[in-house]
Amino acid sequence: MFLTFFHDLKRAGVPVTLREYLTLMEALEADLADKKVEDFYYLSRAILVKDETNIDRFDRVFATVFKGVETVGESIEAEIPEEWLRKLAEKYLTEEEKAEIEALGGFEKLMETLKERLAEQEGRHQGGSKWIGTAGTSPFGAYGYNPEGVRIGQHESRHRRAVKVWDRRDFKDYDHTVEIGTRTIKIALRRLRRFARTGAAEELALDDTIKATAEKGYLDIRMRPERRNAVKVLLLLDVGGSMDDHIRVCEELFSAARMEFKSLDHFYFHNCLYEGLWKDNRRRHSDRTPTWDVLHTYPADTKIVIVGDASMSPYEIALPGGSVEHWNEEAGQVWLQRLVATYPSLAWINPVPDRLWQYTGSIQMIREIVGDRMYPLTLDGLDGAMRELAR
Repeated sequence: MFLTFFHDLKRAGVPVTLREYLTLMEALEADLADKKVEDFYYLSRAILVKDETNIDRFDRVFATVFKGVETVGESIEAEIPEEWLRKLAEKYLTEEEKAEIEALGGFEKLMETLKERLAEQEGRHQGGSKWIGTAGTSPFGAYGYNPEGVRIGQHESRHRRAVKVWDRRDFKDYDHTVEIGTRTIKIALRRLRRFARTGAAEELALDDTIKATAEKGYLDIRMRPERRNAVKVLLLLDVGGSMDDHIRVCEELFSAARMEFKSLDHFYFHNCLYEGLWKDNRRRHSDRTPTWDVLHTYPADTKIVIVGDASMSPYEIALPGGSVEHWNEEAGQVWLQRLVATYPSLAWINPVPDRLWQYTGSIQMIREIVGDRMYPLTLDGLDGAMRELAR
């Protein structure tokens, strides 16, 4: 079963290795899961899953492989929310079936008995009429028969007599197929990490404290700077015009980036980069920062992330005076080329679906300027952009 679990994880795209599988076997041999399915789930997930985006895939495989398994060894443990069972039973039972259950003692009696059996039972059971198990006439379990049963750990209905099917799993929205949001964006951004200890020494250095205390014979507390993500990010955000269609997702990206990166700065622009950038959209005509100053202020190892739909007239990129808002002395592509030349680590994030990029000439022009480092504003796109920046 465990080998099947390992192979199914690999087939599902979870990057597990033989070394991790052997580590799991060693942990089971040491009884770290205490023979409980729930503990085994968390133990195996901690060993086999290295990236949060694979948790949902792991859950799907786990639910398939261990479907119906109540223990890993001898003990049994279950937790059944009575209110959940009651509401779903009331929803799906006919009046005739409800009356039959009432005649047999009622739903409350059924739930009370189930709880008692779970408390009394100490091991896996097969056959019989009392214990929770398989192939018997107990009202609790799988692959048996009882007119008032609670089905636990069975693949599908057989007699269609269970008052409740206990076979629920909670999905976690970590997979790349889920809708993008601030939480999932943060997960994607975490690929771009380089930790360092900087700042004031305000975190307890436990190992150093123990060593110093042992050497001196009295308590000697040692402190160290907090471990932080040392990556420096400059975020350049396109605003206004066609970008109004993407306000929500861009706000989520901005919010996630501010929470994820301690060293993050940002500027706004409209459509294409020119000679000036700004930080406050309400004062963008009166309070601008020269783009030359930005290029000379931020060091070359800064990670540049440009967010924009790159959708504009080609003249705004290629010609002096092409800007729709002012007369630009130099073409937008000149400023973009200077940015690319100054910062080797650069990625352009585009909220327009990548299947539509081929229909917009300006998108193709900017993709060429940035060296084909344009990525869609999706979780897969962000993952690709973070891999690019992490090189």
